Amino acid sequence: MPAGRYQFRPMTAADLPLVKRWLAEPHVVQWWGDASEQFELVSGDLEVETIDQFIVATDGRPFGYIQCYDPEIWPDSGLGDHPKGTRAIDQFIGELAMVDRGHGSAFIRTFIDLLLASGAPRVITDPDPANARAIRAYEKAGFRRDRLVDTSEGEALLMVRDR
Repeated sequence: MPAGRYQFRPMTAADLPLVKRWLAEPHVVQWWGDASEQFELVSGDLEVETIDQFIVATDGRPFGYIQCYDPEIWPDSGLGDHPKGTRAIDQFIGELAMVDRGHGSAFIRTFIDLLLASGAPRVITDPDPANARAIRAYEKAGFRRDRLVDTSEGEALLMVRDR
């Protein structure tokens, strides 16, 4: 899925070594948690048809990961009710050299614009309320703070962007 400056390539098994390395980076572990546990989840999701996973690149250079899914698939997630067709996202920048350079908000905005243009009425995400960097990036990408929610991973800030 090319989108100007950023490319979103469907993740494959060949990407797993790269994603495993990224998940072990301290700046990713800080918010995603145990690298081994997260790798098991992310790699297992390759087999799940309801989760779309992408490697994010710029100028052909991979630097991040984004996943997109229908939150209705997990009704007990704590994210609440949303319009039919809503998509939820989770992402990280794996390459430390790409952090704090504006890439997060820019590639998120680009990806969300594509989702909304393809018919999604709403996109949601749920960062840790203490993750100020992620919250700023989501706000720059057009999300608004909705409310605090209780998820299986603990308290999260539900953020929403509508078409």
